[in-house]
Amino acid sequence: MADTATLVDFLLPDLGEEIEEADVLQVLVAVGDEVALEQAILEIETEKATLDLPSSVAGVITAIHVRVGDTIRPGDAVITVDSARAVPAATPAPATPSEPAAPQAEPQPQAGPPPVEAAPPPEPAPAPQVEPAPAPQVEPAPVPQPQTAAAAPLLAGEPDRRPVFASPSVRRFAREIGVEIQAVPGSGPGGRISEDDVKRHARSRSIAPPAAAAAAEPAAAPLPDFAEFGPIAREPLSRLRRTIKRNMAASWREIPHVTLHHTADITDLDSVRQQYRERAEQAGGKLTVTAIMLKIVAAALRAHPRANSSLDAANNELILKRYVHLGVAVDTPRGLVVPVIRDVDRKNIIQIAVELTDVSARARSGDLGLEDFRGSSFTVTNLGGIGTGHFTPIIHHPNAAILGIGRSERRPVWDDEQELWVSRSIMPLSFAFDHRVMDGADGARFMSWISDAIRQPLVLALEG
Repeated sequence: MADTATLVDFLLPDLGEEIEEADVLQVLVAVGDEVALEQAILEIETEKATLDLPSSVAGVITAIHVRVGDTIRPGDAVITVDSARAVPAATPAPATPSEPAAPQAEPQPQAGPPPVEAAPPPEPAPAPQVEPAPAPQVEPAPVPQPQTAAAAPLLAGEPDRRPVFASPSVRRFAREIGVEIQAVPGSGPGGRISEDDVKRHARSRSIAPPAAAAAAEPAAAPLPDFAEFGPIAREPLSRLRRTIKRNMAASWREIPHVTLHHTADITDLDSVRQQYRERAEQAGGKLTVTAIMLKIVAAALRAHPRANSSLDAANNELILKRYVHLGVAVDTPRGLVVPVIRDVDRKNIIQIAVELTDVSARARSGDLGLEDFRGSSFTVTNLGGIGTGHFTPIIHHPNAAILGIGRSERRPVWDDEQELWVSRSIMPLSFAFDHRVMDGADGARFMSWISDAIRQPLVLALEG
């Protein structure tokens, strides 16, 4: 029988981006298996993506605490391993492999956010492993050490976030009063955070709860009994649809939207698309109007940086982003998702077409990871493919603006030079922006810039 001092629980870490739970799709290990650091042990589905969950502990599995179909939350135990029987390859692992974060082998400077990087060594050392709570909280009993060992980061894309052990209700309370849960020292076993810990931290930072609490989602109004009027059916919202419901309501509630409707002549742009379509296909992409528009939008954001910003209302500051990461709305069988294409301003149109083709396909097949959804600075959504013209897109919080593209159609346009009517392809555009960040005139100038660029696509769309 294993020594209890060597038994280590791997707890589900914080998945980031306000993700409070995940469904277990597949268990990839069994009791008695040897598990190494960063080995995938579960396939899970969050409200944003399906992904493999890597283990941050190594050893022989003595217990599995989840089953297919379970809903698990950050802090829940996933597996227990006997670290004394760790896989041989797991011992040298902390020196260099999978974790890309630089100071991995230096446990001494524990002042920064990632103190938990010291977790991988298999020898149990309970006292130094506890989160930055008062030292007397450490008990030499075997329980705290397993909980701390689970604190290694889950995702390579989350280098500045340490796992946080707090219930969904505590996380929700922290958001409502404007407290960053990562900054709260936990007083519970293994650093678990309670509501009292959040309140204590809020008082210490002199945070004023009322302003943040006002942003909390209001209670829904009661509905009448529709069955009184005829037959009804109830359909539970999927996890993704619940996320869309929450995010869209928060964006609409917090951001004063203004939407401008323009039209743009894309006759020349479509000629360029036809001219370079084969080149894009040879590179593995599909040259669509959306791909060209992403390049034009990226150039427009460089010329109008306020559209590429976020408002820090608490500090009365505008955060101007020096990068251009564009979220692209994709319609999938599961619902609307918005993966991100990064550094669009630094890529040429062929590169953008290839990346857009790839990310759209992976979005529809459910193969995107959490990192694919993070960091957008502006969003583009195209409903033209399903026949929509002008519409009112909702801004993706905390961005300051979004551009909607509608279905183009041939229209007669008067040509002053030839003094006759000519047939041109006209595309509707809908630009929604945060009126706290931009005035109507700012929005009009942005859209005029876009319309002018569309009329000369070779200049802005095809150069890198």
